[in-house]
Amino acid sequence: MPAADVLVPAGVPKGTPLFDGRRLFERLTRSSEDGLKRAHFKNHWIAAALLSPQLIILLFFFFIPSWKALSLAFVQVDPFGGKSLFVGWRNFTELFASESYRNSAWLTFWFTIVQNIATLALAGALAFATDHIIRGRFAYRSILLLPYAIAPVISGAIWAYLFNPTVGPVAMGIHAMGLPWDPNLRSGDALILITISAVWKHICYDYIFLVAAMLAVPQSLREAAAIDGAGQLKRFFTISLPLITPTIMYLFIINMVYGLFDTFPIIDAVTSGGPAGSTTTLVYKVYQDGFVMLNLGSSAAQSVILMILAVTFTVLQFRAMDRKVNYQV
Repeated sequence: MPAADVLVPAGVPKGTPLFDGRRLFERLTRSSEDGLKRAHFKNHWIAAALLSPQLIILLFFFFIPSWKALSLAFVQVDPFGGKSLFVGWRNFTELFASESYRNSAWLTFWFTIVQNIATLALAGALAFATDHIIRGRFAYRSILLLPYAIAPVISGAIWAYLFNPTVGPVAMGIHAMGLPWDPNLRSGDALILITISAVWKHICYDYIFLVAAMLAVPQSLREAAAIDGAGQLKRFFTISLPLITPTIMYLFIINMVYGLFDTFPIIDAVTSGGPAGSTTTLVYKVYQDGFVMLNLGSSAAQSVILMILAVTFTVLQFRAMDRKVNYQV
């Protein structure tokens, strides 16, 4: 058929080639940045309007309080808010020289480590048992997830009642065994109580992630190990556990942040930092020094230190999430 008789699609001007190799090559080799640019908003006001609610929340509940805490950390403020005197680094030097603050930091470290390990161990055991429950699996999972729906203050109040040395049913059982128990007077009992409360409140969070991680382990690997004669525990420790290590690392960092910051309502509801300050963690000491003792300068300096710790754990969390893990079996 002559070239002049070639049918041209409707709407295409005459003389336009049906196949343009140059344009096709340019489209195939075009960078992905062009696609991202085309996905941007043409009207910047729409993007600003969509971002404004979150930015306003960050401004009033993070940036302004952070700046206020940073400015108060270097001044000595009158408890009644009348005067403020610039003192430089004196709030920080007095803080590190304070024996009560060092004791609180040491207590926070051990409390966070113990609740972290206990939460991971119990959540791992419960997640491991999930695969071996045939009947009632839905009820089993539902019961384990219930603590996550309970407010921390309510959780602390429940455990404070259960272990109350006068009317608590668990405390009565401990007394019936001839063991002493009084978290109102014995610092060791108070530490045990807030640790149990913190672990119980957070165990369901770790359970969700560990169950999801174990479900992602290839079933073929476990079946091959079972054929080789490996038992359930050996398959878990030699196959499943190494493969879910990135998830465990992520949960370890999250649990550290939880122990440092999110246990405040539990401690306030269970022991209020007592007896004699034996359960006063760093975050609870910020509250006591700032809102009870009205030492705003010292409280602000403690807030800055906690802010630095929070940023450090956030960086570690992102590094753990972005880490490239290659499994070779």
